[in-house]
Amino acid sequence: MSSRGPLTSPGTLVLLRHGQSTWNLENLFTGWHDVPLSELGVAEAKEAGRLMHAAGLAPAIVHTSVLVRAIQTSDLALAEMNRTWIQVRRSWRLNERHYGALQGLNKRQTAERFGEDKVKVWRRSYDVRPPALEAQDERHPSHDPRYAGLPPELLPSAECLKDVVERMLPYWYDAIVPDLLREECVLVSAHGNSLRALVKHLDGLTDQQVVDLDIPTGVPRVYELDPDFKPRSSRYLGDPNEIERRAAAVRNQASGSKSPSR
Repeated sequence: MSSRGPLTSPGTLVLLRHGQSTWNLENLFTGWHDVPLSELGVAEAKEAGRLMHAAGLAPAIVHTSVLVRAIQTSDLALAEMNRTWIQVRRSWRLNERHYGALQGLNKRQTAERFGEDKVKVWRRSYDVRPPALEAQDERHPSHDPRYAGLPPELLPSAECLKDVVERMLPYWYDAIVPDLLREECVLVSAHGNSLRALVKHLDGLTDQQVVDLDIPTGVPRVYELDPDFKPRSSRYLGDPNEIERRAAAVRNQASGSKSPSR
């Protein structure tokens, strides 16, 4: 699809949350830890591509995080659409929320140790961070070469959803919005919390509303935008019962049960 030229009204924005990863399958907190999709996650990504193709969507550019599960999801979805050749932009600002010292821990065991209520606050409150990583911890992003060019003060030791909103919005304004002005359809392949942050902005959700929002895995969310980048309409693609099943699986994560996750 060709560029429309600058300063035109925005068109279609598609948000795609990655599917199940191998750590989701093992019921571990993932965050910024880099793991691939599971077999189920691969199937979800391919299905998302087929749904977009059937809906007549043809992304001209894709934005992803720098985490492989989001990158794999976009690659697999675009392959189903014969659009693997489109331009790709990647940014740490689209990464999942950083779960701090919880990363790599089993969700059920963590809930048993600290109590489900405490873990639910760490996972689903808007402005409460989980326990932070120490700078010398090998899980800290300062030890990952993909973040070597970032100022140290930008690297999180732990994040709440409010933190994700604040680090995601500059990327929305500086990178995604300009592409929406140039192209008819833009795809963002990212994570539960980075996409919740973007939906909060687009839909004008309150802090409590975004906490209660459950974005299903591997289901394209399609926005038609007006000239002010406000939604004219939004919808999920696919079977409503399957969409609700996946959203319910996300909701049930607070209990530490196994489900597609972050």
